[in-house]
Amino acid sequence: MMKFNFNNPTDLYFGTGSLNELGSHTMPGKKALVLISNGRSTIENGYLDRTLAELKRAGAEAAVFAKIMENPVKEVIMEGADFARENGCDFIVALGGGAVIDSSAAISAMAVNEGVLWDYVCGGTGKCRPIINKGLPVVAIATTSGTGSEMNGFGVISNLETNEKIGFGGPAFTPVLAIVDPELMLTVPPKYTAYQGFDALFHNTEVMMSKGVNILSETIALSAIESIAKYLPRAVKDGRDLEAREHVAYGSTMAGITMQLTSTTAQHSMEHSMSAYHHELPHGAGLIMISKAFAEFFIEKHVCDEQFIKMAKAMGLKHADRPEDFITALVRLQEACGVADLKMSDFGFSADEAMTLAKGARSMQGGLFEANPCEMTDEDCAAIFEKSYC
Repeated sequence: MMKFNFNNPTDLYFGTGSLNELGSHTMPGKKALVLISNGRSTIENGYLDRTLAELKRAGAEAAVFAKIMENPVKEVIMEGADFARENGCDFIVALGGGAVIDSSAAISAMAVNEGVLWDYVCGGTGKCRPIINKGLPVVAIATTSGTGSEMNGFGVISNLETNEKIGFGGPAFTPVLAIVDPELMLTVPPKYTAYQGFDALFHNTEVMMSKGVNILSETIALSAIESIAKYLPRAVKDGRDLEAREHVAYGSTMAGITMQLTSTTAQHSMEHSMSAYHHELPHGAGLIMISKAFAEFFIEKHVCDEQFIKMAKAMGLKHADRPEDFITALVRLQEACGVADLKMSDFGFSADEAMTLAKGARSMQGGLFEANPCEMTDEDCAAIFEKSYC
């Protein structure tokens, strides 16, 4: 427990109104590639105009690329990289949620390296070539609370041709500057507030289950779990509740730090397989569907009982003394956020997909299985999917 390594080069500005301070910071280049989603919210809510004004105040030009979708795909990454080169951009501003910030790492690399993204992806059909040239520096401005991507240099990209969804990146792609302004999250709809909030929660709970957990990652994760469990229902009920948004944003950002210290587990690999085969599935929703069965697998094996008890206490069950109490706390939180009834069949999964999904999870991100507190076979993984189907 008393051994860890931590290096995070991100200059983080967290708090209400922090976007208004962007223009006072020194930008890492002269012209920004501003990445936003292909939806309308970033524009309609005024976040893009505010960001462009702040960049101008900082003395930087900008070119806007507005094509990032909820589950980013490799073709759009390459299009964004071409756009950056064509417009002479020498740094990136990722203005959005996890998908946008995830994409920034991949576009950062491909704007200055030859070939295609899957040449450099490790896992699945990726060729795992070494990245030669240092990527464009990234400024991350988070508009959702879920991934914590503003604090690390990794993203998850889909290959629709091969039904793969694989992590890409490394410490070199960690944002040099991050803005987390909870005011930008006030307009996120209730359903997506819940999905994103549970993504943040599971980053932290998986760190707690991971066999690589250490004193620092555990301390941060428990603080984040407590904040999310207490305030996420409020944020779902009333999106304009700024105090609730602040605390959920804190939990999400801290997850980005805990994942630098300790790996998440196969729960994330399993969901990536789900949304690789069913691209319309929101990441957080997929995690919610399998979360109960995933935790029960380890509880039944009694491999990290104390960790589950600590998490149950952080989630409000102060007298928790059994690992099963974590399941009680988890279900209560899901009920409070209106997502307890989510199941795989709701999104078009068929019962006979379980083994395909299990094998896909290991092929795409097998390293996360190594972080599990005990062995999980393909058959074990398939059984979790089967329990989560209906």
